[in-house]
Amino acid sequence: MSDTDAFPRTAAVVVAAGRGLRSGQPLPKQFASWRGKPVIRHSVEALLAAGVEPIVVVIPEGAETLLEDALRGLTDQVRPVLGGATRQESVRNGLEALVDARPSNVLIHDAARPDLSLAVIDRLRRALADHQGAIPVLPVVDSLTHVEGAMMGAPARREALRRVQTPQAFHFDAILSAHREWDGEADAGDDAQVAQAAGVEVALVEGDEALHKLTFASDFAAQQACSFPPVRIGSGYDVHRLEDGEELWLCGVKIDHVQGLAGHSDADVAIHALVDALLGALGAGDIGQHFPPSDARWRGASSDRFLAHAATLVSAAGYRLANADVTIICEAPKIGPHREAMRERLAEILGVDKDLVSVKATTTEKLGFTGRAEGIAAQAVASLVRI
Repeated sequence: MSDTDAFPRTAAVVVAAGRGLRSGQPLPKQFASWRGKPVIRHSVEALLAAGVEPIVVVIPEGAETLLEDALRGLTDQVRPVLGGATRQESVRNGLEALVDARPSNVLIHDAARPDLSLAVIDRLRRALADHQGAIPVLPVVDSLTHVEGAMMGAPARREALRRVQTPQAFHFDAILSAHREWDGEADAGDDAQVAQAAGVEVALVEGDEALHKLTFASDFAAQQACSFPPVRIGSGYDVHRLEDGEELWLCGVKIDHVQGLAGHSDADVAIHALVDALLGALGAGDIGQHFPPSDARWRGASSDRFLAHAATLVSAAGYRLANADVTIICEAPKIGPHREAMRERLAEILGVDKDLVSVKATTTEKLGFTGRAEGIAAQAVASLVRI
């Protein structure tokens, strides 16, 4: 028997009846996108994964289509119920809709707290074995004070205070009775207050910092920044032909050699590979899309312009270079004598410390076009870290 099977049947009421006007989203925040999916979907999926059923979702009037879109594929597992004029009325509507299901326990959860973990759900369920109600709480770490007008009043003892979260868990009959007895002229801050007013003792369990309530536009802006991975990696590869009468540029350094590389720009094959590595890490296409050979502006252009452009894109995307590794593949010239100058030049263009840039070389043991000295190839790998 699993832990889920060991608990009495637990239903849920997900409260999503607000308008979320402070969140700055184009639609009520419970239906807005957060970490790639609608806010409300996170909670419903977490509850279903924990074996909680049935689930009632309390929504504002006219939001039926929004809910259907947000819970596409899950709508047959939830029941929508219209909310009331206050949060307390909305919760009562949700509870009344569960009467026929006759669950033993119920979780009442705010949809605006999407990062709901199974650990919190389990702690609440276990607490209901000994108590009629239980809520997740967190300690207060900041100093607190009472307010007297615009001035500081007496200090408050933070040791005796806790931050209250949801879901809040109750024996179903006890919380339904408490809501039915509640004074309809007043709204309740949460269901624990309704329960306490009816004489229900409420136990405290450990909450979770991740259960932060999405309230303001900044809450959504922060998750958008965090939705990008902390590390991104890209690779690049390029080849240019060796010809008489051309200059040889590698990693932004001009090298004396009997032949040079031919191309639309200065044909710096090593920089081109590195540019593609940076663009690849960003998912921003390749060098040909940004600097097409068909554009006369780039005829004979110095490739350091391409690399500087890629570095600008990296910064604009909220990343910085963690390291770059360039390998030049050729029989000649010898790269060793120029390696440090190449590293310094690449670092200068990228605006980073030289220690973040590696340049090395290899041959193909006389095999292939590079072995026959017909051209030079280069490959590069770049890793980016989120700023």
